[in-house]
Amino acid sequence: MVFYRCVYFIFFLTVSAKFVWKHHNNDELPLVLEEVHEKCPNITRIYALSEPSVQNVPLYVIEFTEMPGFHQPYKPEVKYIGNIHGNEVLGRELLLGLADYLCEQYLNNDPNIRALIHKTRIHLLPSMNPDGWQLSTSFGGQDYLIGRGNNHSVDLNRNFPDLDAITFEYERLGINHNNHLLKDVTRLAAPLEPETRAVMRWIMSIPFVLSAAMHGGDLVANYPYDESKSGALASEYSASPDDDTFRELAMTYATAHADMASASRPGCHINSHDDTASYNFGKQGGVTNGAAWYSLKGGMQDFNYLATNAFEITLELGCKKYPLENELENEWHRNREALLAYLWKAHIGIKGIVSDDTGFLENAIISIVNITGPNPKPIRHDVTTGTYGDYYRLLTPGRYEVTASHVGHYPAQRIVTVPQRQSAARILNFKLEPIRYADGALFFDPPFVRYPHFIGEQPRIYKRSLYEKVTNSILESKETPKE
Repeated sequence: MVFYRCVYFIFFLTVSAKFVWKHHNNDELPLVLEEVHEKCPNITRIYALSEPSVQNVPLYVIEFTEMPGFHQPYKPEVKYIGNIHGNEVLGRELLLGLADYLCEQYLNNDPNIRALIHKTRIHLLPSMNPDGWQLSTSFGGQDYLIGRGNNHSVDLNRNFPDLDAITFEYERLGINHNNHLLKDVTRLAAPLEPETRAVMRWIMSIPFVLSAAMHGGDLVANYPYDESKSGALASEYSASPDDDTFRELAMTYATAHADMASASRPGCHINSHDDTASYNFGKQGGVTNGAAWYSLKGGMQDFNYLATNAFEITLELGCKKYPLENELENEWHRNREALLAYLWKAHIGIKGIVSDDTGFLENAIISIVNITGPNPKPIRHDVTTGTYGDYYRLLTPGRYEVTASHVGHYPAQRIVTVPQRQSAARILNFKLEPIRYADGALFFDPPFVRYPHFIGEQPRIYKRSLYEKVTNSILESKETPKE
C-alpha cells in the first residue's frame, strides 16, 4: 500500500510540474510559481511586493539567480512586469511560461540559460493588476477597455509621478540634471494607487539595471520618452539622453521576435469593432519612440529612467489584448528568443566598483561622455553606485570617457572602448582619493583636466538616506482615498 502511495505521489508531482498554457487565474498564478520553485529551489525565490492590490491580491514575484535573495556586485538586476493593464494578459502568461522554461532548461544543463542565471539576477512580476485581470475575465476578456484599470478604475500606467515634466523644465532652464528626480517632486497629479506604491517601493529598493513592461493591443517595442516635450499629443519624437541605447534595447527585442520587425506583416486593428488596420510598426524596425506614437504622462517606463538607474522599455506584444487560450503557446514560441535576448542586454556597456581606502563608496556618480567622433558628446544622464560601490552603465558600441565622483574625493577619469559584440560588460573600477587638507584648508578644486564638455553645473549628489526619506514621504502621505 505504501509503495502504491509513493508511486501515486511521484506521478502527481510529474503531472503537476508540466506547465500548461492557459489563462491562469489569481489563485492559480502563485501555485505555478511555487511549482517552479519546488523544481528549482536553489536558484529561485518567491516574494510578494510591499502592498497587495485594492482587492487584497498579493503581487507575486519570482526571482532567478545563483544566490536568491541577495544582490551581488558585478551581477546586474533585471525585471519583467506583466499585466499592467488588466485586460492585456499575454505578458502575464508569457512570464509564467518563462519562469517554467528557465527552471527546466537550467535542470537540463542548457549552457546559455545556466550562464544567464549565474551572471544575472532576474525578477518576474507576472501580474501588476490582478484586479483588472479578474474584471476583464469576468466580462469575457474581449472588451477593449473593461478591466484596463485597477479596482479604482485607475490606469496604473498613468499613475506614476510625472518626472518628465521636471526634467523638461530643467532642460528649458539650462540645468544639467536628468536623474534621480523623485526628490524634486513637490506634488502629485493624482493619489498613488496601492499597486503603484508597491512597484515604486520595489524599484527604489533594488538596483535594477534593465526592465521591460508588457502590454498588448499592438506589436512594437516602445522606448523613452513617452511624454512629448512640447505638450503635443502625438507625432513628436521625444529623445532621452540615452536615445541610442534605448533604440538598441528595443531593436534587440523586435528583431528577435518572430515578426515584430517585419515590414510585410499587417498592422493591428485600431479596436475590436473597427476593420481599419493601424500603422505597421514593422516598417520602422518594430520599434517606436513613445511620444512619436502618442504622448502620455505618469508612465512607468519614464519613471524608471528618471527616478532610478533602470532602463525600461514597453513591449506591445500583439494585436489582441486578450488572446484565446489555444493561441498562448504559439505566442510563447513567437516571443521566447526575444525574451531571452533582452535579458542578456543587461550585460552591455560597462560596470565596476567605486571605492577608496576605507572600502566601497555608495552613491558615487558615474558620468559619461561619448568621444567616439571628433566632437565629444556628454550623455547627460548619470547613474549612481549601490551599497557595494557597484555600478552598471548600459552603452552602445563606441569610445567613452567615464568619470567617477563622490563627495569628499577627487574625481577620477578613465577611457574605455565598448566593442561591437559584447557577451559581458567591460569592467571599469575606480579607487578615489580623498580630498587633501593643506594648511587647514580644503582644496575644493581638484587638479584634474577639465574638458570643454564639462562646462556648466556639476551633477548633484544625493545621499540615499535623504532619497529614501523623500520617497517614503511621497508614498505614505499620498494614500488612495477609501471608497
